Amino acid sequence: MKISICILLVVTTLAVYWPTQDHEFINYDDKEYITENWNVKSKLTQDSITWAFTTSHAANWHPITWLSHMVDYQFYGSNPKGHHLTNLFFHTANALLLFFILFRMTGTLWQSGFVAALFALHPFNVESVAWVAERKSVLSTFFWFLTMWAYIHYSKKPGVKRYSLVALLFALGLMSKPMLVTLPFVLLMMDYWPLRRLRFEQDEGPEEITENYSGKKLEFWHLVWEKFPLILLTTGSSIATVIVQRSGGALQNIEAFSLSARFTNAMVSYLDYLKKAVWPEGLAVFYPHPGNALEVWKGVLCAIALVAISAVAIKFIRKAPYFAFGWFWYLGTLAPVIGVVQVGGQAMADRYAYVPLIGIFIIIAWGVPELLAKWRHRNKVLVALAGIYIPALMVMTWSQVSHWKNSITIFKHAISVTDKVYPNFALAHANLGSALSAERKTEDAIFHFTKAIKLEPNFTLAHNNLGNALSDAGKTEEAISHYKLAIKLKPGYAAAHNNLGIALSNSRKIDEAISHYKMAIKFKPNFAQSHYNLGLDLLTAVKVQEAISHFKIAINLKPDFALARNNLKIALNISEGEK
Repeated sequence: MKISICILLVVTTLAVYWPTQDHEFINYDDKEYITENWNVKSKLTQDSITWAFTTSHAANWHPITWLSHMVDYQFYGSNPKGHHLTNLFFHTANALLLFFILFRMTGTLWQSGFVAALFALHPFNVESVAWVAERKSVLSTFFWFLTMWAYIHYSKKPGVKRYSLVALLFALGLMSKPMLVTLPFVLLMMDYWPLRRLRFEQDEGPEEITENYSGKKLEFWHLVWEKFPLILLTTGSSIATVIVQRSGGALQNIEAFSLSARFTNAMVSYLDYLKKAVWPEGLAVFYPHPGNALEVWKGVLCAIALVAISAVAIKFIRKAPYFAFGWFWYLGTLAPVIGVVQVGGQAMADRYAYVPLIGIFIIIAWGVPELLAKWRHRNKVLVALAGIYIPALMVMTWSQVSHWKNSITIFKHAISVTDKVYPNFALAHANLGSALSAERKTEDAIFHFTKAIKLEPNFTLAHNNLGNALSDAGKTEEAISHYKLAIKLKPGYAAAHNNLGIALSNSRKIDEAISHYKMAIKFKPNFAQSHYNLGLDLLTAVKVQEAISHFKIAINLKPDFALARNNLKIALNISEGEK
């Protein structure tokens, strides 16, 4: 029967996610992570591996994730099909691992299979699987589950070698995504249920599980101390994450979102995740943070509800340990990304629920059969409920997967499902404009950039990209005005300086263009395109040696920069002629 469940998990997961192999990269993080990241595109080399372990690119330190993208480029190059299939492989493997882990710990076949099925097929998880840049979610969860598996073996027969394997897998997970910082807390909960290493009294449960894992009763603080090396790894990862996110500008300061706004959004989000878990509708790639617009009383009511549920879980912890385990799994694993420490401008994100909702799935899988324990036809009812709910999830997941086909479809969908809730969704219009611009649908792109600016007048990205679209439409002077406005709003905006330089160069204002290229390089020294553009205009201004220098820098930063190599040859020939 275990084999049948595994086959069913694999077949259904592949069935709903198979269309992703024909999907494209999207213009939201995929460029920064993969398609325009030279270090990733250079594949596995000594320099790229060193970069993976030393960079804070994209305001993250996750070297194992970078290495996985490099391996994909090694095999698939710029073809998105292979990159998507790698994500799907890890998600499928995660579903199987989750099934085996739960079955190993609890000895219950159907509940374990049901949790794995919900995890594999829930629409909430589409973002983590269908978005190549979210490799870090599926990869880190892979190591999360492997750590749990290793810990189960360690708990059966503790020893240095087995514990070392737990620590190694945990470290690899942290280096894939720091979301694993809460895993020691989960392992401690596992000691009570289902592993029963910590027992306050004789608990109910399958005899074989009690025999295998209970052993000698261990004190709580002994089990906490046992996790101390893992807690040290958590602390180190947390410090590193704060440093790189602060340096990368991802952490929002108190002026952006007040403590009250963060608390309110966090409490409301906890219940919003639950609501979408039960019936996943209106899923989007981005949910804008409401800021101070969200009433404080809503946060207070949600906090009271969370405390009340927690109190119930504690009260019935001996009678229904699965409820406390699942509930505190949910609360604890979601805590790092709930928004008290705000990263980015989102209120919540589907990808953040990839691991936390497993706790809720466990409550459902063990709780519903217990609630129906006295029903005469309980088994038939359970089969009927599962037979209705899981296919319904598959249909919704299939539909949600289709929205991730490309940048245009994902942001059109985001606007359609969030406009009533977030009428000022400027980011979605700006990203849709970029996607339309890439497809040479310039007028449509201008419309969405203009709408984004109307909704958010100080949106620097939208001003810059509107400038690009206007430039493509031959409206150079209008483009220049938007580049200048973007720079006025954000003086250190390297891309806007570079684009303004291009527009000025096209208007034969070479000296002004050169000054803006230099500003772009000042704010972003590794900006290969600006070095190249500066080289072109220096060549036009007959400053050949300076042009050669910048062409060489551009090639050094981007070795496959063919245009830079061609113009370097031209500049060198001119230099030789001058001699």
